[in-house]
Amino acid sequence: MTFLRRPILRGPRGFVQTLALAAALAFPVMMVAVSAADARAGRSFSSGSRGSRTFSAPAPTTTAPGAAQPFNRTMTQPGAATRAPAAGGGMFNRPGMGMLGGLAAGFLGAGLFGMLFGGGLFGGLGGLSSLLGLILQIGLIVIVARFAMSWWRRRNGGPAYAGPAAGPDVGPGPQANLRTGGFGLGANAPALEIKPDDYDAFERVLSDVQAAWSDEDVARLHTLATPEMVSYLTQDLAANKERNTINKVSDVKLLQGDLSEAWREGTTDYATVAMRFSLVDKTLDRASGRIVEGRDQPIEATEVWTFVRPRGANWELSAIQQV
Repeated sequence: MTFLRRPILRGPRGFVQTLALAAALAFPVMMVAVSAADARAGRSFSSGSRGSRTFSAPAPTTTAPGAAQPFNRTMTQPGAATRAPAAGGGMFNRPGMGMLGGLAAGFLGAGLFGMLFGGGLFGGLGGLSSLLGLILQIGLIVIVARFAMSWWRRRNGGPAYAGPAAGPDVGPGPQANLRTGGFGLGANAPALEIKPDDYDAFERVLSDVQAAWSDEDVARLHTLATPEMVSYLTQDLAANKERNTINKVSDVKLLQGDLSEAWREGTTDYATVAMRFSLVDKTLDRASGRIVEGRDQPIEATEVWTFVRPRGANWELSAIQQV
């Protein structure tokens, strides 16, 4: 078989033809991209809050090995839970240094001042005015300074958002899936125990949120999600109405899930879970019912959901992150 080689197009006309050919080749890809509705609850944004861990990435899991996207929409203020150094502070000017830090700073300042003016740290002692005495003074100052810094780091050196202690990895095998619904453990051992009933609740909230979103039932959403998440979902529903469209989600089925993190802040429990699920996601024209985006066949999606539970209450959706 002989392959015919098309001559290279030159000149303005050839350039236009080349662009037309490229557009024709790209058009099917564009049609595939547009055909997916991707308009389920959350609108494929990363929205919500994860308590003090809002600005730290959830631990990766088998279901979502990649990093979760940072939040596009959140009411949590950056840096609200981090420790900021005091303005204009020097090496020892840190919160919590206390008397020892001040003493070390005083020794260092006095020693440097004395050495600058020839008196040394202990200017009244003639023996230390020699070169050996100067070396001893510098060594003493360094020892005191290092001791003070080491003490301060032990007291205040912990990260602002401390994750759960690392535990053994759970590889494939009988422990990989803990229940029929498909939830398994992530790479980290949770600081808060998550029981089978909790996994059932996560799966139920996943389905109920999508159903309430599809029905545009804001009152129902208030029982399933935090006020912050409801505010975002309500905004998205209003945007659909402005476009005269409605998003219909059905046949939601959890395929696989992993616990990423679980922790407690005061009287509030948090659990971040990676979930891969299938659903029929399509957007319809409100007047005619014609499919604008999506299709009747199920698609798969993977998202990281964070649930929150005040003591004595039920789990609610607190955040959705894309991966």
